[in-house]
Amino acid sequence: MTTTLFEPGAALRPIRRLFIANRSEIAVRVIRACRDEGIVPIVAYADSDRDALFVRLADEAYPLGGERPAETYLDAAKLIAIALRAGADAVHPGYGFLSERAEFARAVQEAGLIWVGPDPHVIEALGDKIEARRIAEAVGAPLVAGTPGPVATPAEARAFAEAHGLPVAIKAAHGGGGRGMKVAWNLEEVEELFESATREALTAFGRGECYIEQFLDRPRHIEAQVLGDRHGQVKVLGTRDCSLQRRNQKLIEEAPAPFITEEQRARIHASARAICAHAGYSGAGTVEFLLSANGTLSFLEVNTRLQVEHPVTEETTGVDLVRAMIAVAAGARLADEEVPAPLGHAIEFRINAEDPARGFLPTPGPVTDWDAPGGPGVRLDSGVVAGSVVPGSFDSLMAKLVVTGATRTEALARAGRALAEFQIGGVASVLPFHRAAIAAPEFRAEGGDFAVHTRWIETDFADRLAAIGGEARVTPAATAPFLRFAIEIDGRRVEIGLPAGMLAAGSGSGPGAAAAAEAPGAAGQDVVTAPVAGTLQVWQAEDGAEVAAGEVIAVMEAMKMETRVEAPRSGRLRHLAEAGKPIGFGAPLARIEPA
Repeated sequence: MTTTLFEPGAALRPIRRLFIANRSEIAVRVIRACRDEGIVPIVAYADSDRDALFVRLADEAYPLGGERPAETYLDAAKLIAIALRAGADAVHPGYGFLSERAEFARAVQEAGLIWVGPDPHVIEALGDKIEARRIAEAVGAPLVAGTPGPVATPAEARAFAEAHGLPVAIKAAHGGGGRGMKVAWNLEEVEELFESATREALTAFGRGECYIEQFLDRPRHIEAQVLGDRHGQVKVLGTRDCSLQRRNQKLIEEAPAPFITEEQRARIHASARAICAHAGYSGAGTVEFLLSANGTLSFLEVNTRLQVEHPVTEETTGVDLVRAMIAVAAGARLADEEVPAPLGHAIEFRINAEDPARGFLPTPGPVTDWDAPGGPGVRLDSGVVAGSVVPGSFDSLMAKLVVTGATRTEALARAGRALAEFQIGGVASVLPFHRAAIAAPEFRAEGGDFAVHTRWIETDFADRLAAIGGEARVTPAATAPFLRFAIEIDGRRVEIGLPAGMLAAGSGSGPGAAAAAEAPGAAGQDVVTAPVAGTLQVWQAEDGAEVAAGEVIAVMEAMKMETRVEAPRSGRLRHLAEAGKPIGFGAPLARIEPA
């Protein structure tokens, strides 16, 4: 951390034991910050995370007793109870899950624990995307047209699109990170996408309210990293470009944002600082903007948490943002000095368990090989190692590869080297996409023309993406059931947990054998199989209905994202699976009989 970031002096409320209310890569990141600060890191884990890297690295780990997000990392009462049981001083929420839930932050504080993040009323104001728009308007930040509040029905969503024109963005009012966001390009899909965004927001954030605003076509996504203390000081630590996205999920980010004018950079900094100061922001946060090809700048939202892409800012500023968040929560005061301009250039590549050759479908399962790159300018923040299992219930992010150079050109050269060295087996990964993307003239800005935008992957890059080969070494996901038993040890009742496969090993029966029997096999041409391991969220066509080839018949949810299932041929639909149930990759969903 830079020596001038905070004023000298002892913390007002020292933190000695920190509970991390999250999992995987971000939990590992916070654990390492705790080590640097001399703080004891404590975690909790879902059943499928019992052997995860973050569980092994933590000083203490407690079972959450469940698998789905709602019964584990979204169960606020369960998390707080564990934090209190473990004797924690503070709670760090990471990102995703409950990190932007004001009621969770308030419950943490009411339990007598320190919340490592902005105060609950600030999360309510800025986390509510509609109220955030009002604050941005009050301080003079640039804005596009949007609804004054949540949209109640699909018909209202269509009415806004008819009044303001297309495209429109349908967004979760209480979410972020691209979850619960859909972009409608024609009127016929507005109502369906509104319902899909509502379901996705409910799954990811526990609340399904959505609002609508005009969507700038082919814009860049620019954001500013802010850090505020609890004494009224707010600093902006530079910009990032996060334009390379698919399904509104970022894949490549870099800092500082390249190819913008100094006037644009200054307005982004000033608007971000004004919005956060107006709200009384403390801790690390991000103010996001869209920048159209004609130079139109529009406020997008505020993420009241640490961002996935925070390492690129750390690499170019020398500020450890996680340790800074802990310092702010403990009462430290930011020094009254100007933040130095960023040095060098950093690029982050999200390493997701997704197959770019199949439309970035998630591929949960065991990681059989993990050969990570190294050398000058290479940093890897990972939540997995060889032998880890990527569960289907949670996010697909396995790791973040961060490459830094003195210039963007040097960073790109090092990125090519690092991506070529990186080898992953057992699950598909987005590495083939990354290798192709950094070779694209639009991304390299050959001739000075930086031509990427938020839909570049789905549009301009689509033909090159289609040419990317599939992953040959993909093992279908199979999570063994986890059984719990109560036993007595020295007269005291304790609970133990064992994988069901241990009980069935060698018997040829039991849950292990059943799972093997259900492994996907060769299905007939009339059978529709699951394109991804996940939950069958909803049937879009009734059992017995006549469907046309290409018609959406069902929606599956995997790793907190929805995947639409289309009919491969015309005929009469017969359901073979029940909505709301977990489905394995390649398992039969339906049969299409001749009409």
